[in-house]
Amino acid sequence: MNRERPLVSVIIPSFNRSHVLRLCLRALEKQTYSPIEVIVVDDCGTEDAAEVARSMGVTVLRTEVNSGASTARNLGAEHSHGEILLFQDGDIALDPDAVENAVNILKAEPRLGALGGILHPEPLAARTLPAQYRALQMYHWWMPTDRPTLELHAAVLAVASEVFKEIGPFNPHLSDTVSADYRSRLMRKGYEVRITAAVCGRADHDSTMRMILSKVFRRARVSAREWTRGETPGDSVPRAFGGVLLVAAVPALLLPLLVGPVGALVSPLLAAAAVVLDGSTYRRVFARRGLLFGLYFSAVHLLVTLVGATGAGVGVLQRVLQRGRPGVAWVPQTGDLNNQ
Repeated sequence: MNRERPLVSVIIPSFNRSHVLRLCLRALEKQTYSPIEVIVVDDCGTEDAAEVARSMGVTVLRTEVNSGASTARNLGAEHSHGEILLFQDGDIALDPDAVENAVNILKAEPRLGALGGILHPEPLAARTLPAQYRALQMYHWWMPTDRPTLELHAAVLAVASEVFKEIGPFNPHLSDTVSADYRSRLMRKGYEVRITAAVCGRADHDSTMRMILSKVFRRARVSAREWTRGETPGDSVPRAFGGVLLVAAVPALLLPLLVGPVGALVSPLLAAAAVVLDGSTYRRVFARRGLLFGLYFSAVHLLVTLVGATGAGVGVLQRVLQRGRPGVAWVPQTGDLNNQ
């Protein structure tokens, strides 16, 4: 990076949800850092998100067909001018100091290939109980800063444009595993990766349990199917094992029919063991939100863990059945940013 205050290109893939995109762009107007260029890539949405973005003075691009967030991010990168690229989803409002903190960290550590941000434990706009659950669950599960992690999340991700040029674009054939794939490619090139609470934002989380459970099942299934050596299942071995115990607890409900009353103890014991393996999550939620919400969180969290473990099991089965079949060949083209 050459300049004292390098230009930052904030690249936002967008598909509808224009009311949340407005909150996202307003948060960028309040950043303590400058200069910033903002690029919104409309992935063939049907709402007025593109018009909202134009009315707020940012650059708007549009994909030729609806192709997913990775394609939109890559298109934005191709048209960017910044020395630092900051990718963020269109349903996230960054804290005022997020961009400045990302720049300072990347400038201070040249071997840091990419810097991931985290999300606050409170949702941005949706105030339903499921949205509040999801914000806390993602904060404690997906984006921990209190233990070693190699995870990155393309939802909030800063990378020097020179590094992005070297590593190549996001894999457009991946959706739920695109972040893990990009992290692996960075590390194979010898770069370090990190997530930090210094780059933080608030997301508009899913507002219904149906949406959450559907997303959890899909992500777990795809992640298990596309798992690569060196990755930690669910980013936590104890938590993954707890999910297996919950899956086992379901058929164990039938044990009283086979072995008598003593069999009734097996299922609750398996569930209790799963809770212990994820005990820090439950303790923190009770401490933060109190007894009533803690009980609600616990019930929902057990269901979410069960659904995720079931999805992972389906993904493992798909992986076994597809073994030996040719997959989608994709080789990242490096050095192809038009204006870098």
